[in-house]
Amino acid sequence: MTTRPGLSPGRIVYAGFATAHHSGGVHVMTQHVRLLREGGHEAWLWLPDPDDRTDWIPDGVPMLFGATTGIGADDLLVLPETPTVQGRDPAPGARKVIFNQNHFYTFAAGTPGKEFPGWSPAPAVWVVSEESRDVLAAALPGLPVSHVPNPVDGELFAPSASEQLRVCWFPKKRPREASLLKRLLAGDPRLSGVDLVELVQAPRAEVAATLASSAVFVALGHTESFGLPVAEALAAGCLVVGYDGGGGHELFEAPGAWRIPDQRPLLLRDRVAALMQELNTLTPVRAANRRWVLDRYPFARTGAALEEAVAAARERPGAATVAVHPVAWLDTLGPHFTAFA
Repeated sequence: MTTRPGLSPGRIVYAGFATAHHSGGVHVMTQHVRLLREGGHEAWLWLPDPDDRTDWIPDGVPMLFGATTGIGADDLLVLPETPTVQGRDPAPGARKVIFNQNHFYTFAAGTPGKEFPGWSPAPAVWVVSEESRDVLAAALPGLPVSHVPNPVDGELFAPSASEQLRVCWFPKKRPREASLLKRLLAGDPRLSGVDLVELVQAPRAEVAATLASSAVFVALGHTESFGLPVAEALAAGCLVVGYDGGGGHELFEAPGAWRIPDQRPLLLRDRVAALMQELNTLTPVRAANRRWVLDRYPFARTGAALEEAVAAARERPGAATVAVHPVAWLDTLGPHFTAFA
């Protein structure tokens, strides 16, 4: 195996998916690839089929394609948590990491065995939040867990000078409750004249523009490990109201974020209405939200944590092999699973 001059030996290969619409999980993988390459590593995104290449993945992200790929003895293979099947090792002998972006999906592919996932050698685990770190350290005590926090792009997600009175949310995780909430907000006289926007399969640039011109973001997270849309809304200067989804509770420590008890749409409505009525006095809080999230989740912090996680993973054994892309096991998740939709 050869590497480009000046790069560290051994590639780092992320197995991802070319989803038709923007996928937060795959996007975070592309951010890792960029940060690692900036740090002198030979990092790649591996997609199963070149015909599935999607137009939302940046052109600057180097890619490998194919149902299988060779993994060298010095390489590190990074795999998503969801299609992890007990006893089905995608790369026997290779040095592996499970990049777990949602601890609630850890066992999505079936009941785990005693020595989960039953791979050889056993993988390390990377997670994106403190909650995930603590949960998986308890659930998988035999595997080393490293916290690699998500970065927040403060250049893309920034406030605009718009005077639009706008409230927005993503309905994907709670579609039935979202439809009910929209009816409640639209029928409330306190919110007369407020633009209500549902973000459905919107391109990332459109999401950023909508958040930039919104006063309030309603968090409808469910079984979250972190909740990147909440972090991006804070960066855009939104006030945040809603559900932390479990793993996203650390984001609700922001000065302008209000956690609502789960499945209480009337409480959501009332908090949104109260904030919109007080909006003129909350400009400093919105600015404080942006400072708070960018101070805690800069790219530099992610890059440093990623370097530490890679160094620790490289200490683990590895051998040359042929890896099977985890798309081979997506059918174990059932037809209604939407993690990669």
